[in-house]
Amino acid sequence: MKRILVVDDEPTLVATVKYNLEREGHVVLTAADGESGLSIARSHRPDLIILDLMLPGLDGLEVCRILRRETTVPILMLTAKAEEVDKVVGLELGADDYVTKPFSMRELMARVRALLRRAETPPMEAEVVTAGDLQVDLRKREVSRGEQVLDLKPKEFDLLTFFLRNRGRAFTREQLLDQVWGYDFAGDTRTVDVHMSWLRQKIEDEPSKPTRLITLRGVGYRFEG
Repeated sequence: MKRILVVDDEPTLVATVKYNLEREGHVVLTAADGESGLSIARSHRPDLIILDLMLPGLDGLEVCRILRRETTVPILMLTAKAEEVDKVVGLELGADDYVTKPFSMRELMARVRALLRRAETPPMEAEVVTAGDLQVDLRKREVSRGEQVLDLKPKEFDLLTFFLRNRGRAFTREQLLDQVWGYDFAGDTRTVDVHMSWLRQKIEDEPSKPTRLITLRGVGYRFEG
C-alpha cells in the first residue's frame, strides 16, 4: 500500500483516478490547486505524485520545480497539451513521466505501477565506478568529473549507470525506455534523445562530437569508456 497524491482541478478526473488507485490498495490524497498540492506533498510525504500541468495558482511546472529541489518522490505529470516543448520542459524540471490527456486508465495505472517499482528498487552495491575522469558513487548517487560534482537529474543518473554497467553494448531507444524508465513507453522515443542530449552536455568534452555516449545511426546508443 502506497500513499499517492493526485493534484488536478478536474473533479471528475480526480474521482476516477482516486477510485482506480484505491482499488489497487493505495491511500489517495487529493488537491485541486498547486499551492495546496505543494502543502500536502510537504506534510504527508507521498510515495508518488500525479500532477496536472495546468493548475490554478501555481501551475504544475512550478510545483514540479519546487518539489524536485526538496525531494526525489516520483512525479507523473498530466496535461492536455501535446506539444513536444511541454514534454521537454516537464522532464527538464524533473518529472519522471508524462501522460497527455485524454489517456486510458489502464495506461495510467501501468505507469503508476512502473514508477512505484522503480522507487522500491534496492540500492545498488556500495562502490565507485570510474570511466576516464568520471567517478560515479552508486550509493550516494553522485557523479563527478575530476574535482567537479555534476548536477544530474534522477533519470540522467539512472541512464548513465545503466550504460556503465553495459559498456560497449548497443541499445535501441525502446530498450533504454524499457530498462531505464521501467516499461514500454506508449509515446515516442524523443524522451531518450532529450535525456541523452542533457547527459552529453555534462559528461562530454564536446557534446556535439561525443566520445562516450555514441549515437549509432538507425540503431540507438552505446557507451564507450
